[in-house]
Parts: sequence; C-alpha cells; structure tokens
Amino acid sequence: MKINVVLVEPEIPSNTGNISRTCSVIGAALHLVHPLGFDISDKQVKRAGLDYWDELEIHEYDSFGEVLDKYPEGDFYFCSTKAKKTYSDMDYVNNGDRELFFVFGKETKGLPEDLLREHIEKCIRIPMRENKRSLNLSNSAAIIVYEALRQGGFEDLQTEGRFPDEV
Repeated sequence: MKINVVLVEPEIPSNTGNISRTCSVIGAALHLVHPLGFDISDKQVKRAGLDYWDELEIHEYDSFGEVLDKYPEGDFYFCSTKAKKTYSDMDYVNNGDRELFFVFGKETKGLPEDLLREHIEKCIRIPMRENKRSLNLSNSAAIIVYEALRQGGFEDLQTEGRFPDEV
C-alpha cells in the first residue's frame, strides 16, 4: 500500500519537518501545495526532519488541482474537523491497490469548505472533545497514516525490535 501525505499551504515549518520525518520512516511520499508559509530550505523544517530529509520522496505543486490531475486514480481522503466520519471508520486496504492520499489543510484554516463538500464521502476526522482546538497537524498526520498502515498489517515495516546485544 503506497501512502502519500498532501499538505495544502502549510504554514508552520516545524510541522512540515515532523511530517517529513514520519513520511520518511514509513516510506510515504510528501506532497506540498504552494504557497508555503516558509522556505522549503528553512532550517526549522530540516531540523525537525533531522537526517531523514535526504531519504524523503517530496513533490511540490502550485495548486491542489495539480495533485488531482497527476494522480487521477488516487484514493484521496480529506482530513478535517468538519468531517462526519472518523478516520477509523474507513477501509484503506480494500481500495483496489490504488495509492492512498491523505490531504491536510493549513494549520490556521484547514481545507477549503468547497473542496470538503465536493468530496464529502471521503472526509475524515479525529475524534476530539467538542469546542476544542484541533490536534497539532503533525500529530494528526501520524495518527491517520498509522491507522492505514495498521489496517495493511504494517506491510514492509519492521514490527519487532531488538536490544543491541541481541543477534
């Protein structure tokens, strides 16, 4: 199962850096839709991604429409506090082997409502207490992509650790 994380107009470099690290360790591609609230070479972005930045598959676009045009067969999920379904309600495995795309909006406003309404059946949310601010963007991305990975049996990921003195 190929996972992609799409950040539409991210504003905070450390969130993008943290998400890039998550993408790197799970083998997901990161897609950034401009305008960005920072320079991609920003020290904060790279520091949060640490030494994983060089291993990251990263793509940049001028609009979200470019992402949709490039991946017409993609299985897109739109992450928003406005969604009616929770991320755990979805079946990410039985999607005909299409690439999964988890789309997140900017930290201050989320995704545009017209985009959400257009894809209402593919909008997902993380349950939270009512009238509270949403979770941090990088935490939200990790929660959602790891649910998809869990459903897929953590394919291609190391699921068992070992101590340094073990062979």
